[in-house]
Amino acid sequence: MTPETAEIAVVDATSELVPPFARAALEAIDPAKALAVREVWRALWSSRLLVWAAGMGAALAFGAGPVRNAFNPPGVTRGLGWLPNLLAAPAARWDAAWYLVIAHYGYRPDLGAFTSSRTAFFPLYPLCLSAISHLGVPPILAGVLLSSGALALALYGIHRLTTLELARAGAATVARARSATTDPAGGGEVARLAVLLTAFAPMAFFFSAVYSESLYLALSVGVFLCARQGRWAWVALLGALAAATRSAGVVLLAPAAMLYLYGPREDRAPDFLAAARWRPAYRLRRDVLWLALVPAGLGIYMLYLALNGADALLPFHAQAVWSRHFAGPYVGVWDGAKAAFEGARQLLSQGRHVYFPAAGGSPDIDAGHNLMLLAFLLAAVPMIVGVLRMLPLAYGVYVIAALALPLSYPVASQPLMSLPRFLVVLFPLSIWLAAWLAAHPRARMPVLVGSGLLMAFFVAQFATWHWVA
Repeated sequence: MTPETAEIAVVDATSELVPPFARAALEAIDPAKALAVREVWRALWSSRLLVWAAGMGAALAFGAGPVRNAFNPPGVTRGLGWLPNLLAAPAARWDAAWYLVIAHYGYRPDLGAFTSSRTAFFPLYPLCLSAISHLGVPPILAGVLLSSGALALALYGIHRLTTLELARAGAATVARARSATTDPAGGGEVARLAVLLTAFAPMAFFFSAVYSESLYLALSVGVFLCARQGRWAWVALLGALAAATRSAGVVLLAPAAMLYLYGPREDRAPDFLAAARWRPAYRLRRDVLWLALVPAGLGIYMLYLALNGADALLPFHAQAVWSRHFAGPYVGVWDGAKAAFEGARQLLSQGRHVYFPAAGGSPDIDAGHNLMLLAFLLAAVPMIVGVLRMLPLAYGVYVIAALALPLSYPVASQPLMSLPRFLVVLFPLSIWLAAWLAAHPRARMPVLVGSGLLMAFFVAQFATWHWVA
């Protein structure tokens, strides 16, 4: 018995002193799920407290910044009054304005090029935002509630999924991590760390901002959790919703198919116990047809545009408005490395030479961003390798497929633009890092504290209208 589970066992559910209705409630409690709820709540409130303290503190100390009117229509994220503007600082900046505009005015494809850039933002998040706002909730508050609620669900799913995978896995890293377990399933400490690493990731402040990251994270975790349990109708629904949340949602079809064919699955035993490495372990059944519905969210969005007189492919053409172009599969890695090298030269030249003439702002700022973006990519490499080695192949397939989009469509002046935001929603990376930290206790505190400090630094920049990712 541990401090986390002791309170569940204080009252004996079979005792005659317990009323019948309370006895039924106690017997229905799953200790592992109760533990997950407690640990998710701790991570949620403590991480969001840090986000708002750092963001509001920076806004108070440094003001809104020199570009506070950029992408910021009056009445959307400003003009709300002194205190509401301050409270909105950690949540409503940059792309948040686009989601708020779409939620209020719609896409309006009938206006042609004037509104075509909106279509790069997929519809599920602004639809949910609009629905909550129609209940009388102020739009920015509606976005914070939506994002924070989705984050809570995502963290809970990550805890349960991590426990499930580590109870199954037999890798040496996981075996060492089990020595610190705190729940009956055998992966409690790793699950707790996975939740903390997700909530305090350097870019985790986006999870409570008016952005779609937390909604997509919750849906993608749900796809994996339902696929592991063989609930294919739910996989189809959650996958379709994810595909309507952001373009990367379509790639969830790949890991879902991998789990269907190769497992591991909890719903039934493999059909081929001694199958060759690349031979499917499960036969195809009629329920595989559910997977065909995963891209339906994207299809419905494209159909909506076509029926309103726009090009059905407009969400992809709109990427050109944001200076993204197809450079070849993963060519953005090479372009990002070159941009970081030129960024170092830019900073060392102290303004004597401009290596980023196409930069939208200061070439020195672009140089610093490119160095930071490459640092995130390099930090992700060992985690990607670890996911491929430790977790079922479907997790690694998902990470590699999801990264194909940003790494194949670079931006001219910043080839790896927004990469940290693409990485923060790839929960298999957090699961592997949590398992590694569980096996290396001395590294836990430095990593968690360092990650939290980076999150505070980045949200302070975000709140003062400095571009982060």
